[in-house]
Amino acid sequence: MAVFSVFKNTVLLLFFILSSCGNPSKAHNKALDSKAAQDTPPTDLPIVIAANRTEAYLPLLQGKKVGIVANQTSVIFKDTQTLSFTHIVDSLLAHNIDIKQVFAPEHGFRGEADAGEKVSDGKDEKTGLPIISLYGKNRKPSNEQLKNIDIVLFDIQDVGVRFYTYIATMQLVMEACAENNIPVIVLDRPNPNGHYVDGPTMETEHRGFLGMTNIPLVYGMTIGEYANMINQEGWLENKVVADLTVIPMEHYDHNKDYILPIRPSPNLPNNTSIYLYPSLGLFEGTNVNAGRGTEFQFQRYGAPFMDSTKYNFKYTPAPNFGSKDPKHNGEICYGKDLSKTPKMNTVDLDYILDAYGNTKDKSLFFNTSGFTKHAGTADLQKQIEAGLSQEEIKKTWLNDINHFKKIRAKYLIYN
Repeated sequence: MAVFSVFKNTVLLLFFILSSCGNPSKAHNKALDSKAAQDTPPTDLPIVIAANRTEAYLPLLQGKKVGIVANQTSVIFKDTQTLSFTHIVDSLLAHNIDIKQVFAPEHGFRGEADAGEKVSDGKDEKTGLPIISLYGKNRKPSNEQLKNIDIVLFDIQDVGVRFYTYIATMQLVMEACAENNIPVIVLDRPNPNGHYVDGPTMETEHRGFLGMTNIPLVYGMTIGEYANMINQEGWLENKVVADLTVIPMEHYDHNKDYILPIRPSPNLPNNTSIYLYPSLGLFEGTNVNAGRGTEFQFQRYGAPFMDSTKYNFKYTPAPNFGSKDPKHNGEICYGKDLSKTPKMNTVDLDYILDAYGNTKDKSLFFNTSGFTKHAGTADLQKQIEAGLSQEEIKKTWLNDINHFKKIRAKYLIYN
C-alpha cells in the first residue's frame, strides 16, 4: 500500500470526516438517501465517504455471511489530521461481521501487482481470510465461490476512466450476484474525474474488460451512480437485475475537488497522474512510454525513436514499484514532462498527436488491438493517421456524448 501524505491538514479536512449518519432504506436499485443527497445545497462541509457511514450499512451485514470486494483503498478514516485509517475488512471484523472471503481486483488486495499482471488466489496474512482473485483465472465470481455467501459488499476507489478495470470488476460481480440471488451493496466514493464527460464512446464490437458498456472514455459518475446505471439500463448479461443498494456519500458534488490519499493503483501516484490518465492512458496501445518505470507515471511521455531535436526533456525508464519491465526499459526517451499540469476538464489528444507526428517510423506506432481496446473504437487510430486535428476528431464524439449525458442524468445522485 502506498500512501502519500504531502497534503496540508487544512486541505485534508475538506475531504474526510469521521461522523456516521443516516438510516438505511429498504429500497434497492437506487441509492440510499439519494433524495437527501440531491437536495443538499452546495457546501464546503467535508465529504463523508460511504465507508465512514457505518450506521447506514452495518445493519445490512449483521447476521449475514459476507463476501467483500476490496483493495488497498477500501478504508475507513479515523483521524483527518494524521490521515490514520483502518482497512474496512479489519473494521468489519471488529464489529463481528462474518466475512467469509475477500475478492481482489486487478493489482490485488494490497494493490502491489503490475498493470495486467495476473493476481493469484491466496490468504490474507493479517486476517487469515481467503482471497479470491478476480484478475486471474476468472474475472467473475463463480457459482461455487458464492455458494456460502449471503451478501456482497463492494468498496473500491475508482478514477472515472472507462478502461480502468475496477468498474468492469464491479459489473461482473453484480452480474454474478444477480444470477445467484445475492444482494450487493456498493459503498460510494468520490470520482476525481467526475466533473466532466468526454472522449470516444465504446463501440459494441470492441467491448471487453477495458470497457464493457457503451460509455464515453470519461463518464463523469461516481462508482455508485454507475452501478445504478448498469443495473437499471439492463446492461448486465441476459438483462439480469441485481438486488443493489448504493450507500451514498454526504457533502459531495461533481465539481468538488478530491485529493486521493491512497494511490488507487501502483502507477497513479497522485492527482496529476489521475487527471492526465484519460489522455496519456491511450499511449498504452502504442510504442510510447507514458512514465511507467519512473516516479512520474502518467505525467510524462517519450520514446527513444521520437525526434530528439524537437524536445528538451528526456528520461530513462527503469524497473520500479508497479512496473517490473517498463516500456523502453533502460533507454533514453525523448518527450514531454507534464508533471505541472493543472486539473483537467477534457481528454487532451494533443499529446498523442504530438508523439505520432514526431515518431520516425509511424507504421510501428500503434499496437492496433491494444489501442482500439483503450479507445473503444477503431476510428481514433484512423483519424490520427489521416492527420485530423484534435478539434476535428472531437466533433465526431459529440452525438454519442450528448446521448450518453441524457442517460447519465437519470442516475446522478449528487448535485
